[in-house]
Amino acid sequence: MNNIPKIKLGIVAVSRDCFPASLAENRRKALVAAYEAKYGKDDIYECPITIIESEIDMVNALEDIKKAGCNALCIYLGNFGPEIAETLLAKHFDGPKMVIAAAEESQNDLLDGRGDAYCGMLNASYNLALRNVKAYIPEYPVGNAEECADMIHEFLPVARVIEGVTNLKIISFGPRPQNFLACNAPIKQLYNMGVEIEEESELDLFEAYQKHEGDERIPAVEADMAAEMGYEDGKRPAMLTKLAQYELTLLDWIEEHKGYRKYVALTTKCWPAFQDMFRFVPCYVNSRMMRKGIPVSCEVDIYGTLSEYIGLCISQEEVTLLDINNSVPHDMYDESIAGKFDYKFTDTFMGFHCGNTCSTKVCNPHLSYQRIMARTHPQDWCDGTIEGDIVPGKITFYRLQSTADNVLRAYVAEGEVLPVATRSFGGIGVFAIPEMGRFYRYWLIGKNFPHHGAVAFGHYGKALFDALKMLGVADEELGYNQPACLPYKGENPFK
Repeated sequence: MNNIPKIKLGIVAVSRDCFPASLAENRRKALVAAYEAKYGKDDIYECPITIIESEIDMVNALEDIKKAGCNALCIYLGNFGPEIAETLLAKHFDGPKMVIAAAEESQNDLLDGRGDAYCGMLNASYNLALRNVKAYIPEYPVGNAEECADMIHEFLPVARVIEGVTNLKIISFGPRPQNFLACNAPIKQLYNMGVEIEEESELDLFEAYQKHEGDERIPAVEADMAAEMGYEDGKRPAMLTKLAQYELTLLDWIEEHKGYRKYVALTTKCWPAFQDMFRFVPCYVNSRMMRKGIPVSCEVDIYGTLSEYIGLCISQEEVTLLDINNSVPHDMYDESIAGKFDYKFTDTFMGFHCGNTCSTKVCNPHLSYQRIMARTHPQDWCDGTIEGDIVPGKITFYRLQSTADNVLRAYVAEGEVLPVATRSFGGIGVFAIPEMGRFYRYWLIGKNFPHHGAVAFGHYGKALFDALKMLGVADEELGYNQPACLPYKGENPFK
């Protein structure tokens, strides 16, 4: 997936002039050795310059890590640290940055070997605030070499999000469908986060698609689709030709329109005029684009595709976008969940979309027609969905949204897809999230979130929570599925 950043993090140890510089240098060397022993050398660079309360040293360190190709920064307080120089380094470094501090090594070395970085961390955070510099500070930012190595490794997915989002272009086609005001997307917050957006007409997309008719590359893409879906030679469905033509249209549009941005995500108006003009549905192609590392959200859901991209940067594997769709029938819960899994009925729901989830993330994937659209269109105009029950396992359900009042809000909830047959259509799964019922009522409904949620396949709550804060979501606007002992604001205590 070359549509997400590769992070190279420069480690700069800082030292205050009234403390031995060797203390910071030796601790930096120990940190780097601990990281390389556990995680390898590819992600980090050790800056040899130790800042000793000097703005010139700060400039030299900045030039060194830039020359080394670093796109993320770790400021490591090997001792108390020079609060001015170290925070100027953070200010002038253009990329995600973190600040951590060295713990004391031994009770037998608390005279000349005491660094006081625990104290220096307070001054560093205060000075960052004075300069309006946003830096990542771990939950407990003081540790020995091994502990600080773990902190750096946990920062990498957060750094990928920040680097990716600030270099992202979202290309959208068409306005939101009628009756889908829930996908309304005030774009001011996109610019605040550094995202560029290009809004196009679906007519432009249709024109580009028509110009790709007969493209000499279509047979190769069609063959790749057939191999992915397990079709034997001579038994490919006719829809594959149109779908391959559409995939090439999207890929060419990206190359022609990405401009100076490094990364791209898309969102399209996928119904109802799409079926009238293209005579297929784009769901399967959307799933294949995700496999290439390029999210394509449905229904012109701009913040949906941004959410997918964030999860892609964190997990480095395919994610999907689903409707928080329907309740689990009571007889299904009684037969397949109660007594077998530790979830209340209200912890469960079904996540669904017409067919945009990657073939790698559904059981027995197969191509079909979009059943909902076929209620109002000829069935053969609605070919192109990929169907199957979503694979059981750990998931994280999350979303970033700018609501109508132009406030960034988000949520993160860890749970799982249960190994329960859905007996339904589309890409669908039986989801279970602890305290989902309360979360649904008091956060999703209470905070006016739309019906789309992104799904990462694994438990990534910690990294997502930290990344969303770094992107500018205020503490009071970042929700999660709170345990029963922790009521939501406005939750009825007498219920």
